[in-house]
Amino acid sequence: MILLTEDIRDQLLANGRQRDIDHVPVVKFFNPVGAATWIITEMEADGDTLFGLADLGFGCPELGSCSLAELISVRLPFGLGIEHDTLFQATFPLSVYAEAARQAGNIVESEQLLHAAVATLRDRR
Repeated sequence: MILLTEDIRDQLLANGRQRDIDHVPVVKFFNPVGAATWIITEMEADGDTLFGLADLGFGCPELGSCSLAELISVRLPFGLGIEHDTLFQATFPLSVYAEAARQAGNIVESEQLLHAAVATLRDRR
């Protein structure tokens, strides 16, 4: 499976050129036979370094960089690889997903949990 369409790649690269912005995630990748999930907001000009929120399934999601080439190279059982969630539609900036993941211990997409994270972030200001 192709992980990035040209449109998604272009949006990630455009976000990567805009520093210090809390971008809304553009794409979600996942392990179809495991717990790993990545939601990605931007790509560096090198075309490989991605930035976003990663959850490898150990209860400690974290913000950081990962390699597109490494995600593509992952070989899973049954001939599977890392997949692009074509139904994912982000509705909040990355900081909200990160706070919700910190509270839950994994990346979440529940509107209720994301709204709770918005409230937490607002209260910290």
